[in-house]
Amino acid sequence: MKIIDNGLLDEVSRQATESPRLRMNYNFHDTLEANAQRLLNALEPGTELPVHRHCFTAETYIVLRGEINVFFYDDDKRVTESVTLNPLKGKYGIHIPAGQWHTLEVVEKGTVIFEVKDGPYRPLGPEDRLD
Repeated sequence: MKIIDNGLLDEVSRQATESPRLRMNYNFHDTLEANAQRLLNALEPGTELPVHRHCFTAETYIVLRGEINVFFYDDDKRVTESVTLNPLKGKYGIHIPAGQWHTLEVVEKGTVIFEVKDGPYRPLGPEDRLD
């Protein structure tokens, strides 16, 4: 059993602040080949996530603490939709359909999201980045 509590969120957030990428995963799945990828993703302001998509899986974020802005894009890298997620403001999460271009911006220090997508894990290829 693994309890998701303030201690765990604090530890993963601490690791994110020490990471050059300003983010850190805590995986609940046993292997990258698992059919369900379930993880905490601690994110700090300034972390850079490219505009990307996952062609073979949808993705769901639930914000456990903090605040993020999520952006959807079209093929020409134009923002088509955006939303601010913050559980203290009643906006908890988002479901991102497979193939949807997206990224996020971290607004608050100590932000942690619970993320779920289908496995196995597939690294982003050049065709999955909108540079």
